[in-house]
Amino acid sequence: SATFQAYAKFTGAPLTVNAINKSWKAPKGEVPVLISEDAVISQPAKILNFLRKQKYNADYELSAKQGADTLAYIALLEEKLLPALLHTFWVEAENYCSVTKPWFASRIPFPLSLYLPGRMSREALNRILLTRGGPPLYSLTEVEAQIYRDAKECLNLLSKRLGTSQFFFGNTPSTLDAFVFGFLAPLYKVCFPRVQLQEHLKQLPNLCRFCDDILSFYFRLGVSGHSPAGQDSVDANLQKLTQLVNKESNLIEKMDDNLRKSPQHPPRKLTTLKLAAGGEESNLPSRLSP
Repeated sequence: SATFQAYAKFTGAPLTVNAINKSWKAPKGEVPVLISEDAVISQPAKILNFLRKQKYNADYELSAKQGADTLAYIALLEEKLLPALLHTFWVEAENYCSVTKPWFASRIPFPLSLYLPGRMSREALNRILLTRGGPPLYSLTEVEAQIYRDAKECLNLLSKRLGTSQFFFGNTPSTLDAFVFGFLAPLYKVCFPRVQLQEHLKQLPNLCRFCDDILSFYFRLGVSGHSPAGQDSVDANLQKLTQLVNKESNLIEKMDDNLRKSPQHPPRKLTTLKLAAGGEESNLPSRLSP
């Protein structure tokens, strides 16, 4: 997922990324999955814990309060933003038929390409209704209206919390930045015919700048949005970003105080980013266009 990829980029963890089109054949049947010399780990939360135990810890400089804030904001993303993302990609008919279904079907062998996207769409709807379809929301229309209201409120809170800072806890990226990027990047970059939530995100320029900077500096995407490796790399990056909406994200385990007190691999800072007196970035390369 984009969360896992961003965290690895932030900490400099030495990883080799292999795209998997047949996710059901992945170890443990889940993606993303991390394979090390003596372990096979799936789910972003467990992968991040494994990396922290290997001293690739993006949160070692955070205070106890910032660690608690991280858990609270991740819970907020799970509760308020994820249902609207699932709806945008998998339930909204125009988006599903013109973007999500063709993209996933093109990477699934026949005849599974005729069946699996529809099953994934039904699973997304069932999850939304299971978690948000109880009283007083009885109709699908009411549920949809509520999840988009909640998602927009969540985006507003994230924008207010980020403010003019480069990252959520200053000038160094952390676990929270990885999770927020994992949730926002697919919504920000995929071209949808129905753009209700996407348009709201694009009205929050600091969140858009946040995504652009991470894509530019950590994923090395140029002004055109393409990496030098060409279209295959673009497809691979898009797959990493959109896998988020197919798999559940899990709350990260409580950070180990001992890990935060004994760092060995400091997070990689964007040394070229500097704030001018007026709060505007200077010496920045051209960013991706929204």
